Amino acid sequence: MDLSDLLIFRAVVQAGGITRAAERLNRVQSNVTTRVRQLEADLGVALFIRNGKRLHLTPSGQVLLDYADRLIDLAQEAREALHDQEPRGLLRLGAMESTASVRLPLPMNEYLQRHPAVTLELRTGNSQTLATALLNGEIDAALAAEPVADAPFEKVPIFEEELVMIASANHPPIKSPRDASPVLAFETGCPYRLRLERWFAQSGEMPERIIEISSYHAMLGCAVAGMGVSLVPRMVLATFPDARLLSLHRMPAGLDRAVTVLMWRKGTLSPKVRALRDVLTAHAVLPKHAVARPVDAPIRIDRPRAVRARASGDPGTKGPASRRTGSPLARGRTDGSA
Repeated sequence: MDLSDLLIFRAVVQAGGITRAAERLNRVQSNVTTRVRQLEADLGVALFIRNGKRLHLTPSGQVLLDYADRLIDLAQEAREALHDQEPRGLLRLGAMESTASVRLPLPMNEYLQRHPAVTLELRTGNSQTLATALLNGEIDAALAAEPVADAPFEKVPIFEEELVMIASANHPPIKSPRDASPVLAFETGCPYRLRLERWFAQSGEMPERIIEISSYHAMLGCAVAGMGVSLVPRMVLATFPDARLLSLHRMPAGLDRAVTVLMWRKGTLSPKVRALRDVLTAHAVLPKHAVARPVDAPIRIDRPRAVRARASGDPGTKGPASRRTGSPLARGRTDGSA
């Protein structure tokens, strides 16, 4: 049984007989008769009661007609959806935890207001996990930190994050990997952990101990308690009420920035993902050298705010930095030694 069988069956029901159905379908009468008999043989039931040239549905035929109506209408809906450029349906989006909690709420609220026919399903994970999910067709798009393989994906840079080393407020200056132990980190595959491990490797060192933690708030709390140090995007500190109890330590150039891209499998740019790309590029936070791909929506370019490290005896300093800025990001002690 296929869709053409159901179309012929419904046409016979609506026409009340083979002859009129054949005329409507522009087929020869014998062909329609044969297809109806083949359908009955395939299903193993009689679909019509024959009364001269008139055909009446049997109880089984009535059941089939109900399903035929739904299947034919669904097939037509599918055809229309393939040519419909209006975003609709389920959008399965993946993102890193930090991006999902800090960067996404505002643009995703705007996206869903613009496209009420879209339902959002958000899952979090590291860049490696998200790339695998994209390749397996488990999600439609993802926001992940570079590096991500170029070959399977199309990518647009959306955010550039400043990365800082965090430690307890009384932690000594971190000048080299030898000063950064133990390490608090997410599981293997986290792009920020990869940068931290690269920093150690460049100095010929290895972390004495790595404590794996599954959430940023737990990681920040452990850093405050002095359990270890960690490399995090500076923007996550905005959501942490005890940021003033942390000291911040700069990373070497080349390891202190991370670009987050929106990516999808090549050849799978659906109306939902295209609309998401347009909204996110309008909210992009990038330096001028990494502007997102041009689209219809304008792009807002923001420069990361520079925070001047306060050195002891600075004649231009009057009182603690937190009083001068009022920013929760600046209330932690910033060590500019790295």
